Amino acid sequence: MEYKFAGTYSNYADLASGAVFYSLPGHPAFPVRLASEIYQRCLAYRKNVEVPCTLFDPCCGAAYHLSIVAYLHWDSVCRVIGSDVDEKAVQLAERNLGLLTPSGMERREREIAAMIHLYGKISHKDSLESLHRLQQQVSCLTAIRPMQMRVFRANVADAEALKEGLQGVPVDIVFTDVPYGQHSEWLEIPSPNPVWAMLDALRQVLSLESIVAVAADKLQKIAHEAYQRLEKFRLGKRQVVILKPI
Repeated sequence: MEYKFAGTYSNYADLASGAVFYSLPGHPAFPVRLASEIYQRCLAYRKNVEVPCTLFDPCCGAAYHLSIVAYLHWDSVCRVIGSDVDEKAVQLAERNLGLLTPSGMERREREIAAMIHLYGKISHKDSLESLHRLQQQVSCLTAIRPMQMRVFRANVADAEALKEGLQGVPVDIVFTDVPYGQHSEWLEIPSPNPVWAMLDALRQVLSLESIVAVAADKLQKIAHEAYQRLEKFRLGKRQVVILKPI
């Protein structure tokens, strides 16, 4: 796979999962550079690029990559919304998205300072240094325009639950890393094809201008008759498909 947008390597150490941003135990973090690339590819398909978008992840988990994308692309994102069927994941997602606010950063600063006091680990001290750099940036960004955020619990295949949680907010871009492998699994999905069921439910909350990016392992079929495939690419064991409702 060739990077079209995130072609220049950047140091994402401050954004590492589990340092400042919270990680979901047992779940590997989505690569930061790849998340940025996928989002920018979606953005390129938007018609009204001057207007900041609403970004939604219906399988958000801890909302790590959702938070990272919003942080890196603040100028083009005005609202981030996540949902998940797992209540514990939703609670952690609220904390991660909270780090896009000064108050969330202050809370995390107290937590890391307490860990330094208890354990004195170098890794915790490094995390605090990372937090201070991110904290300064978030303060500057929110002074220009605060980020709108919401997280709610919903089954990704339940269109009515998605509607209720989104509260009528138009969704511009869906970017989700669906469950696969040994670290995560689909929950409460009766369909033999969970991705199809997810896309079918999303039809009820998307417009014809919405863009959908789905990351999965190579074994899952990412397709639905109500969507046009815009592009597909692979990186290692992961495939990414970008779709548009028709």
